[in-house]
Amino acid sequence: MTDSKHFFGRRQFITAAAAAALGLAAGPKAAKAEQPVAKHLQVWSCGGLAEAFMPANVEYEQLTGTKVAYTGAFAAALGKSLLGSAVTEVFGGRVLALAKKLRKAGKMIYFKPLCYTSYVVVTPKGNPAGIQGVEDLAKPGVRVVLAPEASPPGGQAATVLLKKAGVLDGAMKNAVTLGTCVQRTMEELIEGKADASVVELRLTRMPIFQGKAEIIPIPDKYFPPPPLTFTIGVMKNAADRQMADHYVEFITSPAGQAHFEKAGFIPAISEKGRMLTEKLGVKDA
Repeated sequence: MTDSKHFFGRRQFITAAAAAALGLAAGPKAAKAEQPVAKHLQVWSCGGLAEAFMPANVEYEQLTGTKVAYTGAFAAALGKSLLGSAVTEVFGGRVLALAKKLRKAGKMIYFKPLCYTSYVVVTPKGNPAGIQGVEDLAKPGVRVVLAPEASPPGGQAATVLLKKAGVLDGAMKNAVTLGTCVQRTMEELIEGKADASVVELRLTRMPIFQGKAEIIPIPDKYFPPPPLTFTIGVMKNAADRQMADHYVEFITSPAGQAHFEKAGFIPAISEKGRMLTEKLGVKDA
């Protein structure tokens, strides 16, 4: 991937005149700003993206001198508040339908594909139960831990996946815990209280869990489409449109996307990411 120094060496972003000379554009509906860049930018995202956004924001601050005020929280709650009276300048949201609602309501100016999530079977280190795939979660005697009541779409997505794989009933019968938090699911698994679970790959990349569980891929055909998508968009209330555009350009550049790949996401600019963009129709209207 292109590193951040190369990105900013080509796209020095200090004044509006410099931006105009470079022809900066963040999308078909992005406009070139006429004012110098701001030194403060407010960014919200669904909490699942926090492990990627936080280091990306640190890098952006170091490169530009702009302070990024970041909030990561429950996606549905943030989306509901933004559709109401709450305001932010850039929003990274989960589920394509939310970005489309914000655009239709005139709250968001444009959005771009950001990244995609994926799901895996996880087992304790050493895989003591010999789990080979998602089908094994329905085998008699396999202890399963799930979080079907976790904040949507997290818990619901695993349930849909297991149903598509034809093992939901068996996995539910084998469940030793049906919790409300996906992170607690990982904790119980690592502690050896269960033999297997289905989680997003991103959870296994969190510092507190990294390297502490075995990871078994799940075929993409079982993935429920809606929770896979993450977008990033500039909001109507962006105080400095030029700054907001530039931030989105950085996050969707190879330099910014590297943080999302490290955090366990599929970058939108990757080959698989581009395929998913087409397959799932993640495009601004």
